[in-house]
Amino acid sequence: MNEATTNVVRAHYLVSGMTCSHCVASVTEEISAVPGVQSVSVSLNAGGDSTVMVVSSAPVPVDDVRAAIAEAGYEMVSGQG
Repeated sequence: MNEATTNVVRAHYLVSGMTCSHCVASVTEEISAVPGVQSVSVSLNAGGDSTVMVVSSAPVPVDDVRAAIAEAGYEMVSGQG
């Protein structure tokens, strides 16, 4: 029996400016639309930098994630792709 090996890439980003669940939903929606992204998880830190985890099967370009965050109206302050 052959089992498919699934690669999972987790990248973490710090995003400034998010203060509520609507902010989280906006960022999640925009990043989820980036090709290759499988899931997005946000740990909201209202008043500080929130952590965004992006799960994909292959690395997603940091600039694509940065652009998606900017489209949602927020700023990536650091990230590892």
